[in-house]
Amino acid sequence: MLSVAHQTQLAHQHVAAALKARPEAKAARKAWKAFEARLNTHFPQLVKELAPLYGARPDFLDFLVDLLSKAFDAWNARPVDLQALDLQREKNPRWFQSQKMLGGVCYVDLYAGNLKGLQKQIPYFKELGLTYLHLMPLFKCPDGNSDGGYAVSSYREVNPALGKMEDLQNLAAALRAEGISLVLDFIFNHTSDEHAWATGAVAGDPQYADFYYLFPDRTLPDAYDKTVREIFPDQHPGAFSQLPDGRWVWTTFNSFQWDLNYSNPAVFTAMAGEMLAIANLGTEILRMDAVAFVWKRLGTVCENLPEAHTVIRAFSALVRIAAPSMLFKSEAIVHPDDVVKYISPEECQLSYNPLQMALLWNSLATREVNLLQQALEQRHNLDPDTSWVNYVRSHDDIGWTFADEDAIQLGIHGFAHRQFLNRFYVNRFEGSFARGVPFQDNPSTGDCRISGTCASLAGVEQGDPLAAARILLLHSVALSTGGMPLIYLGDEVGTPNDPSYLNDPTKAEDSRWVHRPARVASLYAQRHKKTTVPGQIYQGLRRMVEVRASLEEFAGGQLTGFRAGNPSVLGYLRGTPGAHVLVLASFSEQPQDCPAEVFSAQPASAVDLLTGQTRALLNGLTLGPYERLWLDCGAA
Repeated sequence: MLSVAHQTQLAHQHVAAALKARPEAKAARKAWKAFEARLNTHFPQLVKELAPLYGARPDFLDFLVDLLSKAFDAWNARPVDLQALDLQREKNPRWFQSQKMLGGVCYVDLYAGNLKGLQKQIPYFKELGLTYLHLMPLFKCPDGNSDGGYAVSSYREVNPALGKMEDLQNLAAALRAEGISLVLDFIFNHTSDEHAWATGAVAGDPQYADFYYLFPDRTLPDAYDKTVREIFPDQHPGAFSQLPDGRWVWTTFNSFQWDLNYSNPAVFTAMAGEMLAIANLGTEILRMDAVAFVWKRLGTVCENLPEAHTVIRAFSALVRIAAPSMLFKSEAIVHPDDVVKYISPEECQLSYNPLQMALLWNSLATREVNLLQQALEQRHNLDPDTSWVNYVRSHDDIGWTFADEDAIQLGIHGFAHRQFLNRFYVNRFEGSFARGVPFQDNPSTGDCRISGTCASLAGVEQGDPLAAARILLLHSVALSTGGMPLIYLGDEVGTPNDPSYLNDPTKAEDSRWVHRPARVASLYAQRHKKTTVPGQIYQGLRRMVEVRASLEEFAGGQLTGFRAGNPSVLGYLRGTPGAHVLVLASFSEQPQDCPAEVFSAQPASAVDLLTGQTRALLNGLTLGPYERLWLDCGAA
């Protein structure tokens, strides 16, 4: 019996010979030479991932030839400037670890009307300090409710309301010229029910017959539903929706979002083609949407299965061959133990940090940093070739994703604590400063998530004089803990909730639209006025961005926990001993004392990098309400 290595070698020879014989390869010798070099390097990894999924099929070699033919076509069509970027990034694979990296995210239409309008905002993005811009889903989608664009009808067409593909390519080039990396979504778990694959499957086209999970009756759906949880219980019970002809289709999320069947290798090949086309638009980072759900197996929860990781690693290996400068960013809002499983140089090099986000809001509500301190010390540090994307909030709801086993170590009971947090952030708790809105409130299970802009959740909406300080505190942690910070655009000027979504029938039942407001020009006009709330937030944020960018101590993702001796004060060190920054953050509206003994290994005094003031540490330290300190301890 042939060894795996020998089988891989034979497969490589077969695929390389088949590709090299193609007229396209012969006509584009220079392109083929570069492609072949990367093929030789990454083919073993690609086969290692694909073989467990499809290797037992008699057509496995034909599948590989077809897949890599698509990859070569994509490489041959890849713009010259992107090929140059590929070479640059291969020489500097940790480019995203720079302390100068700063992300922003927005909806094109809500922020600037269309793609051409967004391109006009580039001077502002430079002013803010952005080096990374994530545009929420902008491809063609159904009219009306499309889950904010996450139901894609065509990956090769821009939503006509936003412009044309040419506008997107021009925007990507303009951003890249200014040092801003374009980030787009790769929505690969599902398509809309209007996608050509879906309409073909319904019509009985044999090419698409197995692209989705279609069932003639409830027999298998009932069997799957015994172990699969409901994600959007307001939309439909279980994981399936019924078609007009009586059949049932797998719809993890909304009834118009049909889950793809990755047990069919033709689905992998088809989606690989879409992915590489998106890469060639100038996309430098792909947000890998709903990664936990892409593989199904009867009798399981159909989340976080090993095959889901295999699919992503296979996509990543293919990207290393045909678009090597592009990175993956994982969107896995699951148990913290499962989140980190998606993060590796071979899978997703970047990942959202949902635990930190949730625990920031938890600490504001409780005025205690115990869970957040624990998370930073036990769950924060990653492989140095990967990075967190740290954020205060996103386009999505806030779910309380901390691990119950972590909480119980601190005497916190998960279910009851989540109930408290839900009440606090939807203003059902006396004395709360928050004005959030419940999302997917499920009385039968007690489950609920939170909608709301940063400003409304932090107290701006009710005129709380400490709201700006809370917003800056949250962003201080996101900016200084290590990783790539991400700002939801509008938060930097304190944009409040927008209840007007209730007037739109296609949005009214999805409370997440309350925290997706349009750009409020009047707030941006106040950003340079220190006497205004937008000005306080913007200028405080810009100061942190500037300081962070200037110091190597903030590069990379590693930190060391620092116990500040006060339950309301978070602490950690960035940099190496003797050349480090001590970050302290008070999550209380009252002054908080930190005792002298906790500073015994620190200098007698240190300069706060944010204000330039010298703070004495020898006799302890008092932090003011929601005060944040970045103390230069380089003289220690």
